[in-house]
Amino acid sequence: GHSNVSQYDTQNKSLGKWVNKQRVFYKKNTLNSSRIEQLNSIGFIWDHPEHGWNAYFDQLCTFKAKNGHCNVSRYDKRNKSLGIW
Repeated sequence: GHSNVSQYDTQNKSLGKWVNKQRVFYKKNTLNSSRIEQLNSIGFIWDHPEHGWNAYFDQLCTFKAKNGHCNVSRYDKRNKSLGIW
């Protein structure tokens, strides 16, 4: 499982909005420390764009280790999203 629920997820809309609010409160430094600890304990993702960037960077590192270069084609069916990134 994961804790990255989108506010646009039609099946979990209220949860997604709540998750978004927690991120906003955290960025404004208005979320109390016990709630931060609780959310950290389940691997809560505070900065979704940063998390996504890091995930692609990790994929790129794996690709480079395997292929010896970072030139990922956007037409590579196995790595299409990485190539587009």
